[in-house]
Amino acid sequence: MRHTWRWFGPKDRVSIDDMLQAGVQGVVSALHHIPTGAVWTPEEIARRQADLALMTDGAPSGLKWEVVESLPVSEAIKTQTGDWRAHVENWITSMRHLKDAGIEVICYNFMPVLDWTRTDLVWRRPNGARCMRFDFTDFAAFDIHILQRRGAAEDFPQDIREEAARRFAQMDDARREQLAGNVVFGLPGAAEHFSLDDVRALLDSYAPVTDAVLRRHFHDFLEQVVPVAQEIGVRLCCHPDDPPFALLGLPRVMSTEADYAERMAAVDLPANGITLCSGSLGARPDNDLPGMMERLGERVHFLHLRNVRRDTDAIRGSFFEDEHLGGQTDMVALVAAVLREEARRRAAGRADATIPMRPDHGQDILDDIGRGGQPGYPAIGRLKGLAELRGVELALAHGARV
Repeated sequence: MRHTWRWFGPKDRVSIDDMLQAGVQGVVSALHHIPTGAVWTPEEIARRQADLALMTDGAPSGLKWEVVESLPVSEAIKTQTGDWRAHVENWITSMRHLKDAGIEVICYNFMPVLDWTRTDLVWRRPNGARCMRFDFTDFAAFDIHILQRRGAAEDFPQDIREEAARRFAQMDDARREQLAGNVVFGLPGAAEHFSLDDVRALLDSYAPVTDAVLRRHFHDFLEQVVPVAQEIGVRLCCHPDDPPFALLGLPRVMSTEADYAERMAAVDLPANGITLCSGSLGARPDNDLPGMMERLGERVHFLHLRNVRRDTDAIRGSFFEDEHLGGQTDMVALVAAVLREEARRRAAGRADATIPMRPDHGQDILDDIGRGGQPGYPAIGRLKGLAELRGVELALAHGARV
């Protein structure tokens, strides 16, 4: 695996120097400041490449921007409304510009409205570490009583509705505002610019978009972008839903192995690939991560390795982001499956035999606490995760040579 690290640009509290000292080999980044649907220009791409090429003291870092995460797909494309055709053309133009700059792996997602959803961004663990958590009951309290979405109550079991009502009644105004802010933080772009009315308006725009309609729109998008990617030598890799089950009355079409198989078959070209995120997919108990890597590995172009621990075996339920080797996904078995896939690729002479991986998320530990970094992306917590994953990889590779 190639060890990469997500970097949010010059404003990221985790510096280029931090990445180098963590032993990172390549960088995952995106141009978050460019409005969704607009073209990523060669000048903006080059500026980001220049940003990460230097250490704090001006010395060359030796790091390169190797994976894009994410080139956003607009809500207009997902709903096929407004300027959606122009947005698709702009997406293709951006893809061409990235390829011209030497970047060949592009991660994206097709999640409606929210890119990811958590109810707590700094949940305290018994050892004092902090992590992100999705609490199903707290989310129900937000959906039913704070957002007051039409029909929200009917989307939750009776026991969850009753407990959500009790929790909401016990919340003061500050806690209600905090919960709403945590959920809305998953909106693409700068979450602080979105109000609850903005969220309601976005949800209203999806009223005619059923599960079947969203799948059809996704396939329409793939039919336009994948052949171009195949032609120019770009590997596209779709990120799964996070969490991988329905929320806010919206359809979810990238939550299971069957969803991935359907999307890959829709445009059956090698460029149409997968971001295998063990944390997102692992929040659902019927997803077998090592098995998915074995069966879908030929199309896995990017890996997010993290772990979660679920509170329940229900399809929809609460979970928190555990240590990389501490959750319910067998990370050793998953890494072993990755190494087997890489060996198959080397034997077949594939140029992409080494799959880029990043230690996804991480708990805030030690000096991460109070640093004010991007939620889920601490320096030391990710360094710990990368070290653990690197150790598993080296141990497995050593065993294969014995």
